[in-house]
Amino acid sequence: MAENSSSKYYSQNGSYPPPMEVSSLEQGDSKWFDDDGRPKRSGTVWTASAHIITAVIGSGVLSLAWAIAQLGWVAGPAVMILFAFVIYYTSSLLADCYRSGDPSTGKRNYTYMDAVHANLGGLKVKICGVIQYANLFGVAIGYTIAASISMTAIKRSDCFHEKGHENPCHASSNPYMIIFGLIEILFSQIPDFDQIWWLSIVAAIMSFTYSTIGLALGIVQVVDNKGIKGSFTGVSIGSVTQAEKIWRSLQAFGNIAFAYSYSIILIEIQDTIKAPPPSESKVMRRATLVSVVVTTLFYMLCGCFGYAAFGDAAPGNLLTGFGFYNPFWLLNIANAAIVIHLIGAYQVYCQPLFAFIEKRAITTWPDSKFITKEFSVGPLKLSMFRLVWRTIFVCLTTLISMLLPFFNDVVGLLGALGFWPLTVYFPVEMYIVQKKVPKWSTRWICLQMLSVACLIISVAAAAGSIAGVVSDLKVYKPLKSST
Repeated sequence: MAENSSSKYYSQNGSYPPPMEVSSLEQGDSKWFDDDGRPKRSGTVWTASAHIITAVIGSGVLSLAWAIAQLGWVAGPAVMILFAFVIYYTSSLLADCYRSGDPSTGKRNYTYMDAVHANLGGLKVKICGVIQYANLFGVAIGYTIAASISMTAIKRSDCFHEKGHENPCHASSNPYMIIFGLIEILFSQIPDFDQIWWLSIVAAIMSFTYSTIGLALGIVQVVDNKGIKGSFTGVSIGSVTQAEKIWRSLQAFGNIAFAYSYSIILIEIQDTIKAPPPSESKVMRRATLVSVVVTTLFYMLCGCFGYAAFGDAAPGNLLTGFGFYNPFWLLNIANAAIVIHLIGAYQVYCQPLFAFIEKRAITTWPDSKFITKEFSVGPLKLSMFRLVWRTIFVCLTTLISMLLPFFNDVVGLLGALGFWPLTVYFPVEMYIVQKKVPKWSTRWICLQMLSVACLIISVAAAAGSIAGVVSDLKVYKPLKSST
């Protein structure tokens, strides 16, 4: 998703520019500025819906067939619908927190963290920040793994085409993780890389390309099978142990949660909507409903057709698990689209973390030339601190990815760790403060029950994903194994 100009200022300076004094503007200038003195917003329910759909549909869709395979035809779609409902409801609560006080004239909160600061303040702001930045670090690892697996899949696909499907065509993902890391080191030095106007367009095209190819190949496979595979309860005990069945089912919850994660950017999307009437919160609730319905329909199609095509043997990554071999060129296009998407997505997620660390460093050591002095290399302006710290960051995420290259497990863990705090807990707590919901009232109790239930789900899903990592480590040789 492309951020607006205020977000760009924030990433550079760590704070927002002071609003202009609207009262000092001439009468005619109200056509060009909103109540906070910023350029007039023009977003609608449709543009907001498009932003959400673009932000949500990504690499998480590739693991949905596997997730449904663990749960079966009954629980799989039911869990997906349940998550969709929770996401819609908590996003509606979060939308009410865009303005503090009056929903039409109250002070605007420009980011998720602004909303947390305005409504909760104190220690909860710091906790939210730690969770956010830890989540961004984890996403960088997940994207490195996913991109390297897709690059490896292209090499193996060409091998299968040339030597036949019986050839194992082993290939290590480690060289491709290093290549991906080197690319990210280069791009991380480009100032405001995440603000490039065409980046979100490319990301949208790439994500819909590989998602649609995965869906189309699933449909073709179902037709070729002349029937639907799978069972009501998913992977049966016998093919896996009872403990593995439980852990995998819990991990599937994390995979589905990861596919739906977008709450962290909802406030920024809402900040693009034109001023009331109707209030931004009403428009955002409608946009959230449209986007969640569209996304859920698309996810159901991708996940269900993938499961229908391969049954209990559905691969962890639909496009790299080689349930499909042909047409090999189409698979290569899909995997290339994943790589291109993730190269940009890595920077979009990491740039806020980069900006935060660099702002803190400048504030702490304002006289350090190592931190503040910049020099030019061609069109780029670099500083030694930025060069060294961003390179170390990328190297660290690459190394961890090489040590734990487990796509499904990492995706499940990221989904589990981010779901409860960022999607449920903070929106619920902010809504309670914003609407002054009385403690122990029926609404307060219901909201707390929702929060506790989602906490239990998150903990269970995290436990399942950690169990998956432990199981994989029993047979995996770090830095040596190949697929």
